Amino acid sequence: MHLNNNVTEFILLGLTQDPVWKKMIFVIFLLFYLGTLWGNLLIITTLKTSRALGSPMYFFLFYLSLSDTCFSTSIAPRMIVDLLVKKATITFSECLIQVFSLHFFGCLEIFILILMAVDRYVAICKPLHYTTIMNRRVCGVLVAVAWVGSCVHSLVQIFLALSLPFCGPNVIDHYFCDLEPLLELACADTYVVNLLLVSNSGAICTVSFVLLMCSYVVILHSLRNHSAEGRRKALSTCVSHITVVVLFFVPCIFIYTRPATTFPMDKMIAVFYTIGTPLLNPLIYTLRNAEVKNAMKRLWSKKQISEDMR
Repeated sequence: MHLNNNVTEFILLGLTQDPVWKKMIFVIFLLFYLGTLWGNLLIITTLKTSRALGSPMYFFLFYLSLSDTCFSTSIAPRMIVDLLVKKATITFSECLIQVFSLHFFGCLEIFILILMAVDRYVAICKPLHYTTIMNRRVCGVLVAVAWVGSCVHSLVQIFLALSLPFCGPNVIDHYFCDLEPLLELACADTYVVNLLLVSNSGAICTVSFVLLMCSYVVILHSLRNHSAEGRRKALSTCVSHITVVVLFFVPCIFIYTRPATTFPMDKMIAVFYTIGTPLLNPLIYTLRNAEVKNAMKRLWSKKQISEDMR
């Protein structure tokens, strides 16, 4: 295993070097990040305080919002601050921490989305056995496995990053640290590392996406045997889940399943799944879910009542 030889820090070029554009992007992304925090923390608070939302779907939704919050926080705050400085730098250790946190919470989100698809499959295709199969203990074990799997995946990323020797170039043409841009700076043949990256991150994204889409095809096909009201409710839930899956996986597959080459559009595509998706997820799940909206209204009403009584 190699350690970085002469490089102790990296220079992040960010999305742009134009001072005017940097100020505009700073305002936009600060609002996006605050919106992400507000939306996801509101869902987390609602799910924790509402007794009506105790089903496995909302149990998994809680962890999806938590992973979204942490995933965005692993990138957005530093990127926003870097827009205010002339030359953004990140130490090698901080770079590794960012790689770990980015892949940990990103992988956790993928596993949680898979668990949500499993939950919907059992609820729609095996309704009589739903409470037996998806009991609280099983859901807890599944989430624990997701956390362990995410940790293993992230440690592999760190191992790959540490195996790269850096002996000169230290300018990363990106706004965060990841293995793809680091591969371009390594002063050694990166073919094997890139192959391992594709077989790790790329395979997780692609296989998970295919499994998820197949599961939703089976679910939608099984809706023929349900009542009109049951079909409408199940279809609404599945459309929300499929939207989230497509928005998250398509950009990830584009980034992680190809050779170690970069395109001008890579940074904008990365913005979509690192900043955009965590912001959109709360909107998608709340706007299309009457139970969550009603629970939020009750939570807000209680807050207003408690303030009026002071």
